[in-house]
Amino acid sequence: MGAPTERARRAGPGRRIGTAAGLAALVGLAWVARDVPAALGGRLTGFRAERAARSPQFRDGTFHNQGRSRSMAGTPDGDLVRDLLFGRQKRRPGSPVPLLRPAAPPVAPEGHELNVVWYGHASALIEIEGRRVLVDPMWSERCSPSAVVGPRRLHQPPVGLDELPAVDAILISHDHYDHLDLATVRALTAGQSAPFLVPLGVGAHLDRWGVPEHRIVELDWAQSHRVGGLTVTATPAQHFSGRGLRRDGTLWSSWVVAGAHRRVFYTGDSGYFDGYAGIGAEHGPFDVTLVQIGAYDRAWPSIHMFPEEAVAAHLDLRGGLLLPVHWATFSLARHDWVEPVNRLWAEAKARDVRLVVPRPGERVVVDDPPPVDGWWQAVA
Repeated sequence: MGAPTERARRAGPGRRIGTAAGLAALVGLAWVARDVPAALGGRLTGFRAERAARSPQFRDGTFHNQGRSRSMAGTPDGDLVRDLLFGRQKRRPGSPVPLLRPAAPPVAPEGHELNVVWYGHASALIEIEGRRVLVDPMWSERCSPSAVVGPRRLHQPPVGLDELPAVDAILISHDHYDHLDLATVRALTAGQSAPFLVPLGVGAHLDRWGVPEHRIVELDWAQSHRVGGLTVTATPAQHFSGRGLRRDGTLWSSWVVAGAHRRVFYTGDSGYFDGYAGIGAEHGPFDVTLVQIGAYDRAWPSIHMFPEEAVAAHLDLRGGLLLPVHWATFSLARHDWVEPVNRLWAEAKARDVRLVVPRPGERVVVDDPPPVDGWWQAVA
């Protein structure tokens, strides 16, 4: 064979450098994606699949809402992706969101205390009759299976997971990444001893992530579990579930947390539906409702509430104080980041609804809530 040409000799080093760069990129990509398979969670198999098959909400291999719903409108909105990526909506605050460290809880008549600490997005701590219930804890930087891709926080958590007090129960509403987070679950598994109360099927994710079986309590709608002196009941929501390409293989839920004297309702993610009136009649009245207000869009009108619908749901539920959640932490729709709370405040005033809008980390004493002061407008 003849000697290599001058061009081949010159190309040799460049080709080797290109190959090395390509290999480095592949290694980097593998490193970045190393936790993605685990973050996708587990599958509905074995006794969980058998139990799901017996649920009134399960048919044809998936869970269903009580009524007809759809996550996208009939005709795809051609502006949706463009607006999410390049829209002119103000989807981030102009200055830092103010964070607080929870003040010491006030002294209340024994067995009647009721406080809520909102940590941002849908994460909250319910302090009720001497017990603590942690709701949809999400402490990671991104709500995504990846640590480097996906919606990023608009503010940091006001306290670290290791600074949380001991809790009596951890509630999960459904398995979307902004409500069920791998790193947060693993940290709570190591740092807390409380059971995880989850909708049917979600236990498969927890099982894959190392949560001991005795700490996993899976409930269908209308089923309850006792935690100390509390009764926690899974109630309907109008939403969907899924991680990766899997869809509706686990159930979604709202939650009732009831003590001997005080009652709290959390919507989880949900569109507005007539089930709220039934929940209010059966389980209400509620001292406080934690209601989802953000990430709505005309493209998915039946699975996330618009702010005006959140007020209607609160009234249907026979709620006392309304505390909005699911806003201000992640931008998941094409509205301005402050639009949900501005619309909610206007509707609450129009319908004479008691409203509290805490800063992340602020402890709300339900019987003596702070007045709404529009704090978000100063950082908008």
